[in-house]
Amino acid sequence: MNISYKSCIEACQKCLVDCQNCLIEMSGKDSMNDCPKCCVQCIDACLACIKFMASDSAYAKQYALLCAEICDYCADHCEAHEDDHCKQCAESCRTCAEECRKIAA
Repeated sequence: MNISYKSCIEACQKCLVDCQNCLIEMSGKDSMNDCPKCCVQCIDACLACIKFMASDSAYAKQYALLCAEICDYCADHCEAHEDDHCKQCAESCRTCAEECRKIAA
């Protein structure tokens, strides 16, 4: 594994866990926007990004950029809610997006 991916992988892992928690907490609840739908997409994006970085794929930068975009989308929707799990999810998504953009640069 490329050691320069370490902080991005860690951010993706935290984002994945926080999105999973948000998804579980929102299960069965009404949402005024795309939360928890965005969490499902963010979980998948983070997992794919982790896999591509862990294998030092030639496509890791492209996946990181896409992951950043999906994380921003998720953060926009989750931070509109007052629930603590949504706020935590949004914060993790923003951090992940920032780390992914560093990789994509």
